[in-house]
Amino acid sequence: MNKKTLYLTQAAVIAAIYTVLVFVFQYSSFGPIQFRIAEALTVLPYFTPAAIPGVTIGCLLSNILFRADILDIIFGTLATLIAAILSYVLRFNKYLVPIPPIVVNAIVVPFVLKYAYFEADPIPLMMCTVGLGQLVSAGIIGMILLFALEKVRYVIFKNN
Repeated sequence: MNKKTLYLTQAAVIAAIYTVLVFVFQYSSFGPIQFRIAEALTVLPYFTPAAIPGVTIGCLLSNILFRADILDIIFGTLATLIAAILSYVLRFNKYLVPIPPIVVNAIVVPFVLKYAYFEADPIPLMMCTVGLGQLVSAGIIGMILLFALEKVRYVIFKNN
């Protein structure tokens, strides 16, 4: 398989898995106290650059399919893109890979919640609740995923 086809296939599969995870766990994927299981996939830039468009498109599709506000569609997706790029940049130290999704979402998402959904909670409180959800999904579950995939990385992510 040529590299371009492999890249597109990996990105598409990651986007699809992200979207399905948001669908299955939609009850906890939105709101001021959000725990988006799909955010565990934000560690995948450690393995392949195809994860950058993969998680970004997955986030975009999820937000569109679940009728998120336009501000959420734009800025939530942009936050995911920025976090994925930063995770890729930090891929040389696997322990740093989940930090960008935690920090970027903890900063961006509360403003989206406040101005798109008129959430009454104060922004600093939402930074804590969103950050905590990200810590669990990207930091803990994501790192479990990273360590599990690291054992089979040359089978799944060959040519990267």
